[in-house]
Amino acid sequence: MNQKAKNKSENNYAFIDAQNLFLGVKSAGWEINYKYFRQYLKDKFSVEIAYLFIGYISAHSQMYAKLQRAGFILIFKETLVVKTKEGEKIKGNVDAELVLQAMIDIQEYNQAIIVTRDGDFACLMKYLKSVNKLAKVIVPHHKRYSKLIKKTAKEDIISMNDLKIKVELKK
Repeated sequence: MNQKAKNKSENNYAFIDAQNLFLGVKSAGWEINYKYFRQYLKDKFSVEIAYLFIGYISAHSQMYAKLQRAGFILIFKETLVVKTKEGEKIKGNVDAELVLQAMIDIQEYNQAIIVTRDGDFACLMKYLKSVNKLAKVIVPHHKRYSKLIKKTAKEDIISMNDLKIKVELKK
């Protein structure tokens, strides 16, 4: 295999819904070491570019810098404060941005890794599978993810619970 072909076959991208990842793992009772998680994506799936789609809150600038130092490319979504029965909630839905970026870059990567628990991405997963571009779907919690993901990508699912020993933040 020539070097150019080798590089193309190993040029995979990750598209990560940060809120889903953070809350899903937190609901399982642990936290992620994002540096280790980024290294895992590179070592296991040859992920060259790892996009992290995240709502922007100015008070979190140090956290964003840390995520960038760990090797993630952050794609920010403007957040809104929404009033709920429980009080105010910050909302920054990244779904459209993640799907759009995956499609903009589709000719640049060999395979995609999608990290989410949200069934809204099932259409993206289905399309990527149809063009042989879906490597894996990583769900944040093995019991708490959309049935649409299970239906669409059942054989391609990995749970963060299975990665805990490799990527857990040790306190």
